[in-house]
Amino acid sequence: MKSDLMSKPTILEKPYSAKSGWGMLAGILGCLAVSVVMLFWAGSVESFLLLIPSIVIFLGSIIASLGMVAVQPNSSRVLLLFGDYKGTIKESGFYWVNPFFSKQKVSLRIRNFETGTTTTPEQRDAAGKIVTQKTRSASRPSKVNDRDGNPIDISAVVVWKVVDTAEALFEVDDYEHFVHIQSEAALRVLATRHPYDSEDHEVSLRGSTTEISEQLEHDIQERLQKAGVEVIEARISHLAYSQEIAAAMLQRQQASAVVAARSRIVEGAVGMVKMALDQLAGEEIVDLDDKSRAQMVSNLLVVLCGDRSAQPVINAGDG
Repeated sequence: MKSDLMSKPTILEKPYSAKSGWGMLAGILGCLAVSVVMLFWAGSVESFLLLIPSIVIFLGSIIASLGMVAVQPNSSRVLLLFGDYKGTIKESGFYWVNPFFSKQKVSLRIRNFETGTTTTPEQRDAAGKIVTQKTRSASRPSKVNDRDGNPIDISAVVVWKVVDTAEALFEVDDYEHFVHIQSEAALRVLATRHPYDSEDHEVSLRGSTTEISEQLEHDIQERLQKAGVEVIEARISHLAYSQEIAAAMLQRQQASAVVAARSRIVEGAVGMVKMALDQLAGEEIVDLDDKSRAQMVSNLLVVLCGDRSAQPVINAGDG
């Protein structure tokens, strides 16, 4: 069943070559003027033969005016004739098409949204009138578990635009809602594949922002392939441990930072002690035996590795 759905032919976008609307607009206005003159003339001479063609010309002009369509920059019109897809106008301008075409507007502008928002689609009555407008709530980060099982709060910003109007309208029910849901799902799956943080230089959510953004963009684009949408950018906008473990994780991070700092201090202190001993021996300033050398190393390490300033004690001799 799944293979049959995947093998279903896709409705691809095709351009529609529309005529300029300015010449047709002039013709329609001229026909309307002629029909009005004929109506007055038919009334003045009481001629029924002039009344019928004047009415026909007037009604024909009104019907022809329904074919006028203006396309704004970064916008498009998808043309349907009784349910049959005829093409898409993408170039901005003023056009005239078959007045029986239904013209659906699809924006080609770049859009962005943050995952975690709740969108309520618009509701229409039986006559097609909009009863409730589309609304969107504030963003709330999604709570998921990372690869190590730690609960985290995460959200992402996705920048996208429509590139194939036919797929956007005919392959999915509501392409904008589809983008939101699939982006949220891709973000959750990505979060479960990587740890929040890593100490062995592997890809992590916090430390590998570039790699994570590229993976997220690829995953979302793969899910939106049938919706005629191009993902321009996807990046993490919020990342934090969940509230129930945030304090414990903060303590662990602080402890790791203290250990790393101490390790760096000890490494530097050992180097300084070695350098001091080498210079004393090389310049023959003092000849130290093993016991004195050990005592000097101990004193230097205490001074260099201590977290407080050392208090010197001066040996003034016996008595």
